[in-house]
Amino acid sequence: MSDQAAEDRVGSVEVVAGPMFAGKSEELVRRVRRARLAGRGVVVVNHALDVRAGGGRIASHSGLEIPSATASAAAEIPGLVTPGTELVAIDEAQFFGPDLVDVVLGLADDGLLVVVAGLCVTFDGRPFEPLPALMAVAESVVKLTAVCTICGRDAAYHVRLNQEAASAESPVAEHVGGQESYQARCRRHRALRAVERL
Repeated sequence: MSDQAAEDRVGSVEVVAGPMFAGKSEELVRRVRRARLAGRGVVVVNHALDVRAGGGRIASHSGLEIPSATASAAAEIPGLVTPGTELVAIDEAQFFGPDLVDVVLGLADDGLLVVVAGLCVTFDGRPFEPLPALMAVAESVVKLTAVCTICGRDAAYHVRLNQEAASAESPVAEHVGGQESYQARCRRHRALRAVERL
């Protein structure tokens, strides 16, 4: 890409949000693969807390994987961008916290397409920053749903099976998990007490 073309490029922010098991990482992987097929320069970033695939990889619950750079803080992400990069893909955005918003906006202002995927809701049903803030400033938002493990309806929530763990909003390794720790739930079944009534 010529210097003039890079200078004329207009960046944007795309958010892929939803509960656990909704296919957020799978959608991010799809967009990355498509961009690479088109010959675009791509940088993929995952949070250091996500070691489900052994670190240095983005992995979906369905088994799709792609290599990624790893960062522990949002401020590290711009340093991972190399010349020729057109797309920055960030997974597990919720672990980067509110500082991610300014980083993402800065990258987009520099002419990059930034695709961010992450949880927009905590396991106890509250907004999970920074996704709600990113959704507010993004040019494009895709909100995915999972399938309720109780009734099969669309599930906009997930619940933690072990309620004796860390705070729902704290970015700790305990929050990374799969079906052994979490279940997708619809509005009707999002409270754990709903299981006790069944």
